[in-house]
Amino acid sequence: MTSRLSKSLALLALLGTLFAAWLWIGYQGFVDTPLDFGETGMRYELKPGTTLTRLARDLQDRGIVEQPRYLIWLARLEGLDSRIKAGEYHFDNGITPRRLLQQLVNGETLQYAITIVEGWNFRQLMDAVHSNEYLLHTLSDYSDDEIMAKLGHPGEHPEGRFLPDTYHFPRMTTDVDFLRRAYAAMEQLLKTEWPARSPELAVKTPYEALILASIVEKETALPSERRQIAGVFNRRLQKRMRLQTDPTVIYGLGRSFDGNIRRRDLRRDTPYNTYLHKGLPPTPIAMPGRDAVLAALHPADGDELYFVARGDGSHAFSATLKAHNRAVVEYQLGGRVKAFSSLPSGKLDK
Repeated sequence: MTSRLSKSLALLALLGTLFAAWLWIGYQGFVDTPLDFGETGMRYELKPGTTLTRLARDLQDRGIVEQPRYLIWLARLEGLDSRIKAGEYHFDNGITPRRLLQQLVNGETLQYAITIVEGWNFRQLMDAVHSNEYLLHTLSDYSDDEIMAKLGHPGEHPEGRFLPDTYHFPRMTTDVDFLRRAYAAMEQLLKTEWPARSPELAVKTPYEALILASIVEKETALPSERRQIAGVFNRRLQKRMRLQTDPTVIYGLGRSFDGNIRRRDLRRDTPYNTYLHKGLPPTPIAMPGRDAVLAALHPADGDELYFVARGDGSHAFSATLKAHNRAVVEYQLGGRVKAFSSLPSGKLDK
């Protein structure tokens, strides 16, 4: 009887060993075998609180893995079972179970993007934020003041505070977090570059540099002209001349601007009318890009005090009002000297 029991136990042990060996061989073949997620791969949302066991069973239900226990073993043997991160993922066809777990542990979630365009104003920025389907919207009914308070900067005017760039983020990032990133990027740029500013700079604070940069951004789309434009404005500020720049006037008109600036607009008294008021406007007028900020901090040397658009996107620069007036006749009036009488007196003194 004892001998028969011993034989039975030995047989069971052998079978158990063979079964364990079979499982181990199956496991070894599983961990680096490509998974079939279809030709285009699969988008997968791992919700917060989902356990590894639930994930493995779900992948089994979807026909991705035959033995969910193997995925669980792999994660536990490598100490990854408690480190997977919730989020929206894309699994490429042919990735291995090992690579799948690496994605989940690294939080390699799907990324979406918003590009803040150089020269946008805050209203345009918020239009882009509000219309983005991948952000979690919490600011839909907030005023500008309330938005800045929500960002942790109460009392600050929002214009110009957000650095133009392309920002990537996972689905359901809050609009607040997105704006905080862009705000912090502009703050960091000014903090980094302000100490290295030109010693001849007329502006006295980083915020004044930001205002000047926004004007430079709106005045020219040519990278080669930014420092030259900044140089003109810097010298005008040093000489206490009015800046006389149309983009500030247009900003002051707000939503009433219809695309055409008129003589009466140049005479309308707003805080942003630099034909009427000396110095910088009270706030930036747009979101300046990095290059515009650097131009404002490092304006080109020279003696030019005026510029006029040539009509091809570039500008003609002049050191004297007489030379500037000739340039206005050539590039804006087509050589018709009589047209001088129809222009506002300050328009030629740009």
